[in-house]
Amino acid sequence: MIIGIGGVSRGGKTRLARRLARHFRKQGLLTVILHQDDFAFPEEAIPRIRGKVDWEHPGSIDFERFRQAIADHSGTADVVIAEGLMALYDTSTNALYDTCFFIEISKAAFLKRKAEDLRWGREPDWYLEHIWESFQRYGQPGPGLPGWMALNGEKGLNWPEVLDFLKG
Repeated sequence: MIIGIGGVSRGGKTRLARRLARHFRKQGLLTVILHQDDFAFPEEAIPRIRGKVDWEHPGSIDFERFRQAIADHSGTADVVIAEGLMALYDTSTNALYDTCFFIEISKAAFLKRKAEDLRWGREPDWYLEHIWESFQRYGQPGPGLPGWMALNGEKGLNWPEVLDFLKG
């Protein structure tokens, strides 16, 4: 099974991926999580905005390498979970998924969570706006997706609903 998880930065994609992985591993299934961020091009090859590396642009991700990793792991793992801001953007990648989740949060929640995330220092306000705008442009569920479920990343996860969706 190949599961795609998309949504804006700080929406809960990685948290959902880890919870799904724990669930499947408890069932004895070999499960792999692929984080789209790990497939970014080298910084010097990524587009820039106002002199800053534009991690939020599709040109920052090596989609071919991302797809290849999904395909490679699907041959050895029982479950492959691929997550990222643009995980549901690329038509060729979308064709690989069996099912998907799209995590939604409000702009206010995004701005609050992102302002609290200081892993890379404080981001300028204009860049936070850029991240949101890029999510609106490139982070929405794209063409060729199989069935997908929208989840509210501001409320607690309804785990029984998620499991029912996975059962089809």
